Amino acid sequence: MDVGVRLQSIRKLKGLSQRELAKRAGVTNSTISMIEKNSVSPSISSLKKVLGGIPMSLMEFFSLDLEVEASAPVIYRAAEQAKLSHGLLNMRLIGKDHPDRALTFLSVTYLPGADSGEALLLRDGEEAGILVEGRLELQVGEQHYTLESGDSYYLVAGQPHRFRNPFETPAQLISAATPAHF
Repeated sequence: MDVGVRLQSIRKLKGLSQRELAKRAGVTNSTISMIEKNSVSPSISSLKKVLGGIPMSLMEFFSLDLEVEASAPVIYRAAEQAKLSHGLLNMRLIGKDHPDRALTFLSVTYLPGADSGEALLLRDGEEAGILVEGRLELQVGEQHYTLESGDSYYLVAGQPHRFRNPFETPAQLISAATPAHF
């Protein structure tokens, strides 16, 4: 049984926001969020405390017959996509609130001069992407590659990497990574 998805479904069924449930239960918003994303597995006493904000007993929580997330979105309209920006990087995260999200799916625009950071990125899972517009530099370890529009890459866990756009035009990258982050 997926405790996180179940909690999210019941919270929504009761018309509560994460913030409202956290306030009622006397816990932080991030506690509710982490439980719903399955980032943490709550102890029985922690779950009991959170359920007190609904209010609901442990027995009700585990026995309630739910069609858990039957209404999970299939389509994410442009206006609904989470927009994450950092300096010259503009990212759109697809499916941010999807229950049981197992991957990160991003559309990233690297403006001229954009850089993913001085430090190389290191993932626990796999990552792949395709450059749909412009040119982009990819560094993997000590190797440097220039991606042209239509080129793609595939990285396995533990491959340190970095993206840069030293060119004069924006570059748009579509990528997916496991496990989910953001």
